[in-house]
Amino acid sequence: MPARPLRSNRDFTIFWGVQALSELGNAFSLVALPLLVLHTTGSAAQMGLLTAIAGVGSMLTGLFGGAFADRFDRRRMLMLSDTARMVLYGAIPLCWAISPQIWVLYVVMALASVFEMMFSITYVTAVSNLVDREQITEANGKLEATNAIAYIVGPALAGLVAGLFGATAAIAINAASFGISVIGLALIRLRPTERPAAVATEEAPARQGRRRMHSGFMTGARFLWHNPVLRALTVLLTIATFLNLGMTDVQIYQIRHGLGQSERTVGYVLALSGLGTCISAAATARLRRSWGFGACWMASYTVCGLAVLLLALTGSVTMVAASAFLYGFGMSLAGICSMSLRQQVTPDHLLGRVTSAFWTIHSSLAPLGAFLLTALVGRVGARGPLLGVAAVLLALVGAALFTPIRQRSPEQTFVVPTPSPEV
Repeated sequence: MPARPLRSNRDFTIFWGVQALSELGNAFSLVALPLLVLHTTGSAAQMGLLTAIAGVGSMLTGLFGGAFADRFDRRRMLMLSDTARMVLYGAIPLCWAISPQIWVLYVVMALASVFEMMFSITYVTAVSNLVDREQITEANGKLEATNAIAYIVGPALAGLVAGLFGATAAIAINAASFGISVIGLALIRLRPTERPAAVATEEAPARQGRRRMHSGFMTGARFLWHNPVLRALTVLLTIATFLNLGMTDVQIYQIRHGLGQSERTVGYVLALSGLGTCISAAATARLRRSWGFGACWMASYTVCGLAVLLLALTGSVTMVAASAFLYGFGMSLAGICSMSLRQQVTPDHLLGRVTSAFWTIHSSLAPLGAFLLTALVGRVGARGPLLGVAAVLLALVGAALFTPIRQRSPEQTFVVPTPSPEV
């Protein structure tokens, strides 16, 4: 029996809509937080440090977040994460209205990153509980496309709001968007998590349950290790994410300090990055069917490397905007292909742990990379560091040619390992 079209799936449609609004709010903070730090301190290194702190929080959460997503009600986990972020981001404009304190940003980002990671992990698992398996790539493409539209409109509006009312006003809009997401999530239903019979019927004592929670990261890591494609992706993305996490900060710094442009220009340029993401997301399902997984993934990082190279060599706002567009396109194509593959080959009852292990491992060096890249840019300028980033990204494409990543349809050849008793 053919799967019903996504447009007739009520729960997916609501989820799709409220997450688009939530991502619009996130796009405001993407611009507003670095601008607030830059306005307060004038330091690129401080921007990178804030990004690094958030990265550390996300990485540590990944050690246990997947087990929570697999063990507890996924809809409630999403709602809890959004509620916490609404409160945390709402605290920034309140504090700034009384007395600006830069330390507040670091505290908020450290805590918010925990709930951001919890939401992101559970979000991936929720998609597989909303749509049929053969619709996963299409669903991810639709979600990413509307998220990208939010990142087209959001940065431009955030730059406008920040220029007229200050960066804290844009952050307040982000806090409100999380409240809208909570309301929408309360209206949907997720399918029950699928579990093997041996796991579903076993009534483990509380101590054994806690042991499974503690070993959740290792369960996900073992699954990644036994899948040659996911293993290779994890290794290469660890290198790529080390370089990529601080790229938005570098783009903002280059526009404001390197080119002397305004907050509005920052918003417009980042909006073009969102346009690239949107076009890529809309095309990913078709490209994936036509080219196959390997060609899509390698093409995406080729585009990213060339985009960073262009950013390094240009002194023109127009070329910086073109670079942002290409970078957004490449990162979106790679991300959707990678996430869809994990969702297709991972059993539902393991998906949270596999996702958290994947993100935790390949993001383990990212906070250090973000801090080092922004500190280096602040000291010697953007050109040299960006040339190095471009060279490494293009080298990763060459390395992928010698790994199983190059396969056209790895999901069709992967055999799910027999689950161990602890899963």
